Amino acid sequence: MLQIPENTGRWYNPLRQMRSAQTDMSRMFDNLRLAAPPEFPLMNIWAGTDGAVVMAEIPGVVPEELDIAVHQNTVTLRGNRPAENLAEDAVVHRRERVTGAFARNIILQFRVDGDKARATFRNGVLRLDLPRPESDKPHKITVSRS
Repeated sequence: MLQIPENTGRWYNPLRQMRSAQTDMSRMFDNLRLAAPPEFPLMNIWAGTDGAVVMAEIPGVVPEELDIAVHQNTVTLRGNRPAENLAEDAVVHRRERVTGAFARNIILQFRVDGDKARATFRNGVLRLDLPRPESDKPHKITVSRS
């Protein structure tokens, strides 16, 4: 029920009450995780006839501590992103960045030539170049007249 305050000396503004209620509700639900967090690291994957390229965002990870393995058509990326060192009296207001050990498996539609696969790291982004073996690449067949 809508109540109008008496003797306030101001015009009543119902939008002010609605904004206040919205702010209160936002604060109440601010710390709840209603959706599952995205997998870490976030990745983009492109594939073509010659192979695939994987781009993974892994800021805060030491590239030398990454474990990347290729077996047939599966690429596994493992690592660890350490948590920030906080003072004992620090109060966390929001924690959205994923920390700790992680592992991601990428299953491709073709085998990967593990001997020719390359990994490069720049500005917190890992790039995996995953070529197909020549024997797995599609070959064009020309039609001849008999």
